[in-house]
Amino acid sequence: SRVVCYRQLTFSSFLQDACTYHPGVPVFHDALKGWSCCKRRTTDFSDFLNIAGCTKGQHSNEKPPEPVKPEVKTSSEKEIELELKPKCNEYVIQGPKPIEAIVRPSQDEPLVKLEQKVSPSLRRTLEKLKLSTENGPERKEEEGDEVKIGVLCKNTGCNKPFEGPDSNQEVCDSHSGVPIFHEGMKYWSCCKRKTSDFNSFLSQVGCIKGKHMWIKTDTGKEVIPCRHDWHQTGGQVIITIYAKNSIPELSFVEANSTVLNIHIVFEGKKEFQHKVNLWGVIDVTKSHMNMMPTKVEVTMRKAEPMLWARLELPPLQPQKIAQEQDLNDDDDNQS
Repeated sequence: SRVVCYRQLTFSSFLQDACTYHPGVPVFHDALKGWSCCKRRTTDFSDFLNIAGCTKGQHSNEKPPEPVKPEVKTSSEKEIELELKPKCNEYVIQGPKPIEAIVRPSQDEPLVKLEQKVSPSLRRTLEKLKLSTENGPERKEEEGDEVKIGVLCKNTGCNKPFEGPDSNQEVCDSHSGVPIFHEGMKYWSCCKRKTSDFNSFLSQVGCIKGKHMWIKTDTGKEVIPCRHDWHQTGGQVIITIYAKNSIPELSFVEANSTVLNIHIVFEGKKEFQHKVNLWGVIDVTKSHMNMMPTKVEVTMRKAEPMLWARLELPPLQPQKIAQEQDLNDDDDNQS
């Protein structure tokens, strides 16, 4: 009963190697026919039937087991299997450990001066200005406090001219803050009315009312607003102050983890001061200021790699402050 063995049984048929047969199964692929147990292939079916067996053994009257046929499923069984099968390949992906949020430090921590880097081009420019000042003619100071007709008001945002004694009775509308230019928008830090047009920015009416200032008193240094901007990268926040010819010996930037204090003296007697309550937390030890001929850059290293929504932390509203005070009072009473 073995495959491809057609001999009649005789006495010698019971020997161990009397039967020559194929233990494998027939294989039909690409017009070729053969047996899975040997490598010989043919395209003719008669030749395939006459391929001699590749294995010898004893004759047997038991038929070889039939190959297992694939299970044929009904259409309903196939639909159930498709429903149970996942829609996509399942992968187990282990993500990185979540970054633990840093507790915001107190803004009352001591301030530390940031490392100061001065570009060689700024040093050369200051040296040239020093030589020209020493060799230049002396300027005569104007005497008297008389205000001339046509003199403009010195308050920021007010450009009204002096037209006579009646001008002293007028109300002066000015800006107490500084101009900010960020991402194409221009506005004052004191009123936050934003515009993209520079002329509209210059013509914005002041947000505080007061008296005109026709003559500025010379106090040695003139504190003025200075255009500044900021941008950020993945790990840094950079503030750019557009102050020309800043003096390294008189300029500095102090900071702790959440507060920045900028003090820059430039163009002789001009002075820029700005305090920032930072939106995020910085690493003071890895922050510095870079002084160049046309600007000063303050580069701050973020304490955690996250996107800052803004540069300055908005002040707490009175209602929230009262709620925090109530919570603190409750904690004190419980203790």
